[in-house]
Formats: sequence, structure tokens, C-alpha cells
Amino acid sequence: MRKVKGLILCGGPGIRLRPITYYFQKSMIPIGLKQRPMLEYVVRLLKFHGIVDLAFLVNYKAEQIVNYFDDGSRFDVKISYVRDVAKLKGTAGSVLNAYKQEVVNQEDTLLVYYGDILSTIDVGDLVKHHSNKQASATVALASGFTVRVGLADVDKRGKIRGFVEKPRLEKPVSIGIIALKGDTLPDVERLSRGKRRLDLMGDLIPNLIGAGKPVYGYLSKAFWYDVGSMEAYEKLNHRLIERSLAYLFK
Repeated sequence: MRKVKGLILCGGPGIRLRPITYYFQKSMIPIGLKQRPMLEYVVRLLKFHGIVDLAFLVNYKAEQIVNYFDDGSRFDVKISYVRDVAKLKGTAGSVLNAYKQEVVNQEDTLLVYYGDILSTIDVGDLVKHHSNKQASATVALASGFTVRVGLADVDKRGKIRGFVEKPRLEKPVSIGIIALKGDTLPDVERLSRGKRRLDLMGDLIPNLIGAGKPVYGYLSKAFWYDVGSMEAYEKLNHRLIERSLAYLFK
């Protein structure tokens, strides 16, 4: 099996989490009853499943992350830092930056984890599934996602017949965790030409699918929560987080 490199996206300014992100890096906002940084839960999850070679893709308020995690030895992992110095924006742009700085290579398996996602997903099994399928990319999915707004039922004339408040979607949704074969890194580089922004889900994954490369889903029933907005953060059940993720601190 290829060497697994965990890439954690934790460089964005967190505009949807303002005003708190005027003071905190998005991934460092306090979570749970003990108010640990959200990123610590991510690190401990990856360590729990044997992924210990990590790279933090940082930019905005990177010093907060570096000062807390240092080289990772306190958490029994190895952490390197990739500062986003490139003009190319977006999640795929950050991954490409890591490739250009030779933090990752085409021989690696990349586990890309969005730094504002809390989850109990078995990332080790995700990587194993990815390897068994010989996939170019494997996207972690979950069904039963609750939409945070009301869904309108509109007829052909535009008349609203009613609303369904916060419906649950049965179709799988992406939860912000992706396994990538290192061979896809040249695809990212090729796609970046002439662009100012490049995203994994919006650009790379559709391109891989369109090119006929094997892209699979990994459907999980694990707990997950996207802390990507002030509304989501305010509604976060800190007791639930403590119960759901307590096993990472034993």
C-alpha cells in the first residue's frame, strides 16, 4: 500500500464564521465542554486510525496553529506546515501548493480533510476502501443530511404550495473528506493553468469523472458535523461532541 499523507485544510479566513474568526483561525475555534481547538479533534481522529504523517495547509492566522501543535510530537504524530504562498486560491490550489513544495508526491495516497469538519468516520477504512478500488479519488459521503433552511414546493407557475422545514436528504452528500491517489497531482497542476481558483469538489472531482478515471464514494453512517458557519457553531451541541469523540482522548 502507498504511504498515506494526511493533508488538513486549515488556511482559510473563515468568512462565514465572523466575527469569531477575526480573533481565531477557523480550525482553532473552541469545541466541546473542555473548549479544545476543533483541529485537535481532527488530529486525534487521524492518529486513532494510524494516519500520523500530517501536513497542515495554512495561511490565515497560521501562527495560532503552529504555536499549539508545533511538530506534533505532543500528539504522537509528525506535522509539517505548508504555507499558502501561491496566487491560486481554493482547496485544490492548496493541495497543488503542497505538491510544488514537495511535501507530497505522486507515490503517496493523500487523505484530504477539511479543517472545519468534526467526525467519527473511520478514515483508516476509507483509505483501505480507496486502495481496494484502485480509485483515483474516493469521496466520503453521508445520507440523512438535514437542510438548515425550509424547502419550498413550487408549481410550474411559480406559486408556492407549501414548505418543508429542514428536510432530511436521503441522497448522499459529501462530508469534506477525500482520499486521492498521488497520480492525480499532475491533473491538478494541468487544471490550474490560467485559473485563479481551483477546488477539489467543484473542479478536480468532476474533471476526473469526465476523463473516465475511477472515482468512488465511501458511504458512512458515522457522526459528522460541519462547523463552517456562525449558525452551525452556535447550534453545536458541545455535550454531544464530548460524548461522541471522547474515545479520541483515552
